Amino acid sequence: MKLKLPLVALLGLALFSVANAQTSDQAQAEELAKKLSNPIASLISVPFQNNTDYGIGPNNGTRNTMNFQPVLPLSISEKYNLITRMVLPIVTQYNVTAPGAKENGLGDAVVSGFFSPKQSSFTWGVGPALLIPTGTDDFLTTKKFGVGPTAVALKQSNGWTYGALINQIWSVAGDDDRPDVNQMFLQPFVTYNWKSGAGLGANMELTQNWESSDTTIWLSPIVSGMTSLGGQKVSLAIGPRFNLAAPDGSKADWGWRAVVIFVFPK
Repeated sequence: MKLKLPLVALLGLALFSVANAQTSDQAQAEELAKKLSNPIASLISVPFQNNTDYGIGPNNGTRNTMNFQPVLPLSISEKYNLITRMVLPIVTQYNVTAPGAKENGLGDAVVSGFFSPKQSSFTWGVGPALLIPTGTDDFLTTKKFGVGPTAVALKQSNGWTYGALINQIWSVAGDDDRPDVNQMFLQPFVTYNWKSGAGLGANMELTQNWESSDTTIWLSPIVSGMTSLGGQKVSLAIGPRFNLAAPDGSKADWGWRAVVIFVFPK
């Protein structure tokens, strides 16, 4: 039986609309994945990064750290954005400080602000980093306020993102009975994103405590992808963690990372 011309046209229009919607969704996923690979992209996002580490120190301890890391970009002029980022750790650990001991609560927050150009072939940002003693347990806080510079630089090309973030914080106030803070954080990173929004990457997190001359290094390979929960765009990522260096008595055997990022495109 032959289909009437109007019905054929209607079916053709429907198929075109579905294909166009799929192409549009893929393009949006690709663009969002690219922005999420950039720590100072002009994109509102709310990441929840969960790190679970096993075999810590001589007591074979376990630590779970949920980092709440909202990112809020602000337009401050025709040429520059201010990208604000916060990292607030929520920690639960067992057998880390002593056999049978448990600590649970907030860690200290680090709040950063990056002044970054809106248009540039090479992405960069600089600004202040603040240490805020929000920790709720003596073992999870420095009890110090700190301040210092932070910077990030990266390049994106042909699906690749590579660069590094750094900050240096010195304590300026707080509990006189606690050690001073003089600490550097360095995070090189590389990611490849496919057009589907899926990604494969790795980052290294190096923390140098200049006061105690201790170095902590984590290496985290990770796979990621974009999806939707209803109308909400979400990025999901997971991968192992390897503790390459740590102060005496605090190195972990291994760990893993899982990330959920709620994305709010303009």
